[in-house]
Amino acid sequence: MGSSALIIIDVQNDFCPGGALAVPEGDAIIPAINAIAPLFDKVIATQDWHPLNHISFAAHHHKKPYETVTIGALTQVLWPVHCVPGTAGAELHRDLDTSPVDLILRKGTDPSIDSYSAFFENDRVTETGLHYYLQGLNIQNVFLCGLATDYCVLYSALDAQQLGFDTTVIIDATRGIDTPRGSVRNATEMMKERGIHLITHES
Repeated sequence: MGSSALIIIDVQNDFCPGGALAVPEGDAIIPAINAIAPLFDKVIATQDWHPLNHISFAAHHHKKPYETVTIGALTQVLWPVHCVPGTAGAELHRDLDTSPVDLILRKGTDPSIDSYSAFFENDRVTETGLHYYLQGLNIQNVFLCGLATDYCVLYSALDAQQLGFDTTVIIDATRGIDTPRGSVRNATEMMKERGIHLITHES
């Protein structure tokens, strides 16, 4: 696949069964990812990487997980404490084969702002640098997989498309949180409407 990159989104222990913010069947996608990763010119894996005082943590606001608060102009979903550097939960899942991975990109490191997308933090201004990395390698086609369909995969795909990449989501190599209920369906519909391709890993 000339000039193609695979972006593996947040396949970390905290997002897999038994983790602090477990996505149902989150680890079930790993065999598909391992099978396709060697087919790409470049492979990038992202990690949520949140300091313990991160603004997205419900405990920081003395509220319950999955409540929402307004911070400035942004509506913030509050999450359980997850993916804190130095914890087992922040590590990539042990079954994920990282040998094809060229770059590990860590996001959400600023305690004052959340980061769903692999390209921008949620202020939509602060860039992670991934855009320029891919441009410098003359990557034109971006394929995404990982966790979770309705959050970090969705926003990464939307940004990739908006930045001019031909964007594909390998939908059977993703799983969603579906919080609030229906958000996975809404995410897939939104991606289709924006012209993002949805395929399976055997396509």
